[in-house]
Amino acid sequence: MSGHAVVLAGGGPTGLMLAGELALAGIDVAIAERRSNQDLLGSRAGGLQSRTIELLDQRGIANRFLSEGQIAQVQAFAMIPLDISDFPTRHNYGLGLWQKHIERILAGWVEELAVPIYRGREVTGFAQDDTGVDVALSDGASLRAEYLVGCDGGRSVIRKTAGIEFAGWDPTTSALIAQVEVTEQPELGIRRDALGIHSFGRLEYEIRDGKVIYKDEGPLGVMVTERHVGSTAEPTLEDLRRALIDVYGTDYGVHSPTTISRFTDMTRQAAAYRDRRVLLAGDAAHVHAPDGGQGLSLGMQDAVNLGWKLAQVVRRVSPETLLDTYHAERHPIAARVLRNTMAAVALRRPDERTTAVRDTIAELLAMDEPRKRFAGMLSGLDIHYDFGPGHPLLGRRVPDLDLVTAGGPVRLFTLLHRARPVLLNLGERGGRDIAPWADRVRVVDAAYDGPWELPVLAAVPAPSAVLVRPDGYVAWVGQRTEAGLAEAGLDEALTTWFGAAGAA
Repeated sequence: MSGHAVVLAGGGPTGLMLAGELALAGIDVAIAERRSNQDLLGSRAGGLQSRTIELLDQRGIANRFLSEGQIAQVQAFAMIPLDISDFPTRHNYGLGLWQKHIERILAGWVEELAVPIYRGREVTGFAQDDTGVDVALSDGASLRAEYLVGCDGGRSVIRKTAGIEFAGWDPTTSALIAQVEVTEQPELGIRRDALGIHSFGRLEYEIRDGKVIYKDEGPLGVMVTERHVGSTAEPTLEDLRRALIDVYGTDYGVHSPTTISRFTDMTRQAAAYRDRRVLLAGDAAHVHAPDGGQGLSLGMQDAVNLGWKLAQVVRRVSPETLLDTYHAERHPIAARVLRNTMAAVALRRPDERTTAVRDTIAELLAMDEPRKRFAGMLSGLDIHYDFGPGHPLLGRRVPDLDLVTAGGPVRLFTLLHRARPVLLNLGERGGRDIAPWADRVRVVDAAYDGPWELPVLAAVPAPSAVLVRPDGYVAWVGQRTEAGLAEAGLDEALTTWFGAAGAA
């Protein structure tokens, strides 16, 4: 039986991101993936949110994605556009890039980090005990791991085998999405009617002078709302033809589908993200309507939150209780996404009363404060983990500041490229001694004289120091006050997040 410290079930965006995080921390991690290669039929999800681009920037790989996609103002609630170009972040936009390309780029990064992937072998079951997990694979082989993470999608075998409740709401709407050829050219664009929303569009494009130019040849992308809801069977070409005829009165001679899939507004969330040595991330932990394009980013953010915590537990630096903070922090974030997607689905219903409500909401979102609040939520830039009372930075993403250090100017995000925590000292050089944690936490003396601005909150008081977790969230803040420096609690924060003094 082969063994690894951590086995990940599923090599989609969540699994790949988590594998990279664990590998950066020096953990022996492997992925079991049912596909024989990384190729992904169809387009699937279409981009990345601003906060997720920031996370990739924190690891030094954002440009790999930005160079292949198209940046744009993509935020929208119930199809009401929300501009974030005035948000205080280097990435005040979304990125249009098909999931197959996102996965390919992530897989290249993971390969550089030498993570083994067991391709063509999916996890079919497991048994856990006090010291680890025996993981059964579809080819009859098995793996032994200290921890198993289910990144295996909404129908997660890991979640079901663990017996974790997946509570929520059944679907009220269903749509087919496909890549096809046609014999009759349809009108491209979005169509709304009493049944729902439908569209035809070109999928292949190139970027010229910063603009997206769609090609006239190649497959068409089609999305069509179905008349009936509730089918659990794999969709067929005949299903697609019937749905097109219901909406357009013709199927346009649709043929040669590359892929056909069905999505609904089914909304469910795992009651627990952890059962002892088994954890869930991404769609295995939460499913919802695709409104707002939040799902893929939500899963990748799960991975970045979990990775460093699991690494510290595996290395025996932190107790297993640190893993409880993964559920405590990420479960509320996903619950909020579930709520806002259900609201968005309700608001795009085509009846006149709902249209009146949507128009009223659009008027509100045209105002500055509501726009910022909703855009901050959808982009992930307003995420606030509850670490208790304190400075407004506490529990929020650290801004990517232009710092001045003894070695020259640096961007703050570059200090997180190796996924290690950083104590950023903005006071007297060498003024902070954290020797008991020196093997785990990097101290950086720097100067910064500019404003500290956060999306939605705007300007906040400048701190004298910040303790930044590997995921880029602030775990402790030293403050300047009228009475001097208020810096109590640093040792406690270091112990909470990075283990007891000298524990490594």
